[in-house]
Amino acid sequence: MSPESKKLFNIIILGVSFMFIFTAFQTCGNIAQTVITNLNSTDFHGSGYTSMSIIYGVFSASNLLSPSVVAIVKPQLSMVVSGVFYSLYIAVFIQPTTWAFYTASVFIGIAAAVLWTAQGNCLTVNSDENTIGRNSGVFWALLQSSLFFGNLYIYFAWQGKTHISESDRRTVFIALTVISLVGTVLFFLIRKQEDIKAPGEENSTNEIPGDSSSAQNKMTRALAAFKKSIKLSFTKEIMLLSVTTAYTGLELTFFSGVYGTCIGAVNRFGREAKSLIGLSGIFIGVGEILGGGIFGLLSKKNRFGRNPVVMLGIVVHFLAFYLIFFNMPNDAPIAPMEGTDDIAYMIPSKNVAIFCSFLLGLGDSCFNTQLLSILGFLYSEDSAPAFAIFKFVQSICAAVAYFYSNYFLLQWQLLIMVVVGFFGTITFFLVEWKAAAALAARGSDYSSI
Repeated sequence: MSPESKKLFNIIILGVSFMFIFTAFQTCGNIAQTVITNLNSTDFHGSGYTSMSIIYGVFSASNLLSPSVVAIVKPQLSMVVSGVFYSLYIAVFIQPTTWAFYTASVFIGIAAAVLWTAQGNCLTVNSDENTIGRNSGVFWALLQSSLFFGNLYIYFAWQGKTHISESDRRTVFIALTVISLVGTVLFFLIRKQEDIKAPGEENSTNEIPGDSSSAQNKMTRALAAFKKSIKLSFTKEIMLLSVTTAYTGLELTFFSGVYGTCIGAVNRFGREAKSLIGLSGIFIGVGEILGGGIFGLLSKKNRFGRNPVVMLGIVVHFLAFYLIFFNMPNDAPIAPMEGTDDIAYMIPSKNVAIFCSFLLGLGDSCFNTQLLSILGFLYSEDSAPAFAIFKFVQSICAAVAYFYSNYFLLQWQLLIMVVVGFFGTITFFLVEWKAAAALAARGSDYSSI
């Protein structure tokens, strides 16, 4: 197999592995609050929103150290161990207890930071400036197809149900745990390349196996990776992109946890309300896959760079927010187990609700594929620290959003996303224009990015 074929193979395996793990995790996140609402009449007294806030809060803090962990453990093993912790978190729902639920939330936050830092490193070292756009799109499309499979099962299995029984819950989460473990095992298929360096590693080829200085070399690499993360976080480009990244954290929380809960709480949707959560997840996935395919696989034909894609993303999201504001009851995110009978500015429409799910997925793919692409392009030599900062900002904003989702009405959540999204789009434009100018100075074709 040629080096280029081996790199593409690694990207596909990386995407498929994430597809399995996040088929389980994203389906879990989409239905968690609804399942927990049906559990709160028992001894269990947890909150899906609070759990996700803990996960992303720990995730954000752990991103400061994750490049050092990946430097020592190496990307492949880092992803395998992280995948095991994802599976353990999902398994907690089989027989949930409050203490295990929140403890697992802490551990998966740490694991997520390591997983995504290793993923960013693996994506970058298997790409160059001519293939980073394509590879980002391939990975993103495979990752987001995870929204399709798990939610398809939820749609059919929960159709007509107004209450989620213990049997229903156990069946779903046993299956999701197994699916997550399958994705974890697939990481072992990623082929190692002799020229791939771990983050923070300067020249590992000179390290003699079994040498007594090996541990010291690993700690040196870990410290170097940490210093790079701190240094990069104060650069102009990273600070500007952090506003865009902050927006992706807010809208990630909304489409992955809040919006499905809103749909399931609308009593005017009748007995289909719970199954519509699954259908909503499917159409978010369709939007994600479509966006990843178009803006990734066809990136070579785009002669105008990343800005038009990001502009499309914000327009699509603003349209979705406008329709959701008119269609969904204001108290839907915080409605009790009985749901809500309120209406907004129109009679709640199932078709509009599902169409908005598609728009949320499409807009999210616009932002994330272009952020992955520009980070891989700008920081090809410092991929792990750059992706760690990206995930740090995204996850801390997601944690904040999950926290206020326990209290804020729908209109205020939408307003926050509109304001941050507007400024995030502008800051992305500024970085992209500078990247285009630098590329033009080198005499490269702008379409190659």
